[in-house]
Amino acid sequence: MYPPRFRYEAPQTIDEAIQLLSEGGGDAKILAGGQSLIPLLKLRFASPPLLVDINEIPGLDHLDFAADGSIRIGALCRHAALERSEELRVRQPTMAAAAGLVADPIVRNRGTFVGSLCHADPQGDWAAVMVALGGSLVAQGPNGRRSIPVKDLVHGPFQNALTHNEIGVEATVPAPQGTPLGGYLKLERRIGDFATVAVAASVDIEGGAVSRAGIGLVAVGSKTMDASDAAASLVGGPLTPESISSAADLAAEVAKPRSDHRGSADYKKHIVRTFVTRILTRVSSSLEKAA
Repeated sequence: MYPPRFRYEAPQTIDEAIQLLSEGGGDAKILAGGQSLIPLLKLRFASPPLLVDINEIPGLDHLDFAADGSIRIGALCRHAALERSEELRVRQPTMAAAAGLVADPIVRNRGTFVGSLCHADPQGDWAAVMVALGGSLVAQGPNGRRSIPVKDLVHGPFQNALTHNEIGVEATVPAPQGTPLGGYLKLERRIGDFATVAVAASVDIEGGAVSRAGIGLVAVGSKTMDASDAAASLVGGPLTPESISSAADLAAEVAKPRSDHRGSADYKKHIVRTFVTRILTRVSSSLEKAA
């Protein structure tokens, strides 16, 4: 099937792109990686009259690591750039663990990190990772820039907090409060499939205790779930079997999955509990070996 006719524009600056989006009045779509948009167009599930291609705008493909440990990811930074980054493996192991599990190599080579966040798919990998890390999206519109915590970015399935004439120009990950550790686990029916359940868990360790923690859940609700109470229960003490078990139970309570062809709701809650336990136990074991 072929998409319906649309007007195509390839602006050279962000300001020009914002002006085009303003003219579109809410009906225009941004093209970055296109790995979600193009299939929707071909199947005619989406038929925007205007397509604004931002790939010609310079300076949006950066992946920058600051001295304090914070990270900046531009709107045109591809998934593959994060997957191949050795520095990311050192700086943020939770992100590194997820990078190779996003879709398949074809999608990772073209799709963008920021585009994935803005797409707001409840089964998307990166939003959960950013929730776990306390990350934010930087949006730019006619009134300048604003920073939106990713936990507040997604309002529902494929619904985000951006206005029609704002562009997600960058994602930011704050500096860790100690040594960053964590992981990402994903249950999928086959390689490249959407998640049946996935969990991102991140902990910063300082002086043997958890100084900051975050847990994001995928595919167990109408949007990415923030298991903030589970994460908060870990802060202030060491990782122990008891604290890990308690956090896993609290995370499973947050999950609101539906029974479907992928599994029952109880089964998916069990996977949440199992994945949280597995990630945190691995972190605890690595700390014991390093001691």
